[in-house]
Amino acid sequence: MVSTKPKEVALLFGTFLIAICGLVYELLEGTISSYLLGDSIYHFSLVIGLFMSSMGIGAWLSRFIDDRLERAFVLLQMSIAIVGGFSAFVLFYAFAYIHNYQAFLYLVTILLGTMLGIEIPLIIRILKESFSLKTNISNVFTLDYIGALFAALLFPLVLVPQLGLMQTSFLFGLLNLFVGFMAWSIFRDMLGYKYIVGILAIATVLLVGLFRSEELVSIIENKLYQHNIIYSKQTPYQKIIVTASKGRVQFYINGAIQFDSIDEYRYHESLVHPVMHTSKSHENILIIGGGDGMALREVLRYDDVGRVTLVDLDPSITNLFKQHELLSKLNHHSFDSDKVKVINQDAWKFIENSKELYDVIIIDLPDPNNLSIGRLYSETFYRLISDHLSKSGAMVTQSTSPLFSHKAFWCIEKTLSSADLLTTPYHTYIPSFGEWGFVLATHQRMGDISIDDSLDFKYLDDRIVKQMQIFPRDIAKVEVERNRLSTHKLIYYYDRGWDKWYDN
Repeated sequence: MVSTKPKEVALLFGTFLIAICGLVYELLEGTISSYLLGDSIYHFSLVIGLFMSSMGIGAWLSRFIDDRLERAFVLLQMSIAIVGGFSAFVLFYAFAYIHNYQAFLYLVTILLGTMLGIEIPLIIRILKESFSLKTNISNVFTLDYIGALFAALLFPLVLVPQLGLMQTSFLFGLLNLFVGFMAWSIFRDMLGYKYIVGILAIATVLLVGLFRSEELVSIIENKLYQHNIIYSKQTPYQKIIVTASKGRVQFYINGAIQFDSIDEYRYHESLVHPVMHTSKSHENILIIGGGDGMALREVLRYDDVGRVTLVDLDPSITNLFKQHELLSKLNHHSFDSDKVKVINQDAWKFIENSKELYDVIIIDLPDPNNLSIGRLYSETFYRLISDHLSKSGAMVTQSTSPLFSHKAFWCIEKTLSSADLLTTPYHTYIPSFGEWGFVLATHQRMGDISIDDSLDFKYLDDRIVKQMQIFPRDIAKVEVERNRLSTHKLIYYYDRGWDKWYDN
């Protein structure tokens, strides 16, 4: 057996590593569930709750391991390496092929949590001969908490953007296996050499998974999407997917469709042109979101446009739609215009620091299905927008579906009204989305919206615009609360509305 000091250092280092692995597995499952099912608050809370309670069960079960603690620890690391390493693959596969995702989520979470809960008590008991109880517990938990902090920083800043979810899963399975190998090497005189065969076999399988991750992800994602994937990237902010078939292009963020080239003109004409015709000037225009350049394309159809600032958080999207030959053709190479300035920054920070007034503000953000986006539909944010809208200017925001998420739509309208703006809600049918809503807002009453037919729209005309402002009884205005940062009622309305139609 090796000397005491190297053994102590190695096992404490192993504690640090398994703490990192444990939190990464939690974050992986929460992120995958949010990506596949939406509602990040619910699924992160569910995963963390299940993990913590399962770790408690594991800690309780550890008392029944009475002897051969070193053997149990090595076998435990081998088991965690298999379950944790393949956790992302299992969850993606279950969603795409088995259609019973939540059962596998619960199974993987409980298994991992239980095994992770056994680890710390085992290490403390293995080290009891080397340290006093007070020092032993202090050392182990200090390294455990530091490892958790390290993982919390590593996951969003390095692992997700650089490796993606599945490759991260396999990598940390290998890291757990390394801890098992390290423990075996310390206690090999006691354990013998039979365990090395299992460690090598598991390492081989995990390495194959690690190096074939992109292929595995591609196979599973092609099952999830109707058409062939031509571009896929996990950015620090979101998962981007572009599919194409016979010239038809579809763009997805976190699994939710953002546009289909076969009918996107209905959405973007409806979003852009009513507000452009309402504002008395087009000298200074702000687009928040819209990194695909489609709204920008519609804005640039007006000869009197002075300058356009497009603010989108994710440079991966704006760069993609500027540089990709097929995608830049869809937006008519709008990012190449001398009138356009692109800023990759959080919209809140941008508008908070801006000193300018804008004649037109177009908000083309994803639906408010999480806190990060929901705050950009809040009363506080709309008041910032109102302060930067010129007296005779106009703003518009996409406002989800008044049919599928009835109360969420009217919550957005009420929130804009509470920001001292006069609102004009309207809606239209877009085949890819269904019935879809928008809210136009101004400081002054502007009168009826009149559309200039000389721009040769594919969809809009005066008759259509008038029809857009008529709401049938099933989507008529209802009493709702406004969306405040303190309550986030919009996310509640949004989730309940969509769950009614598409219960997962």
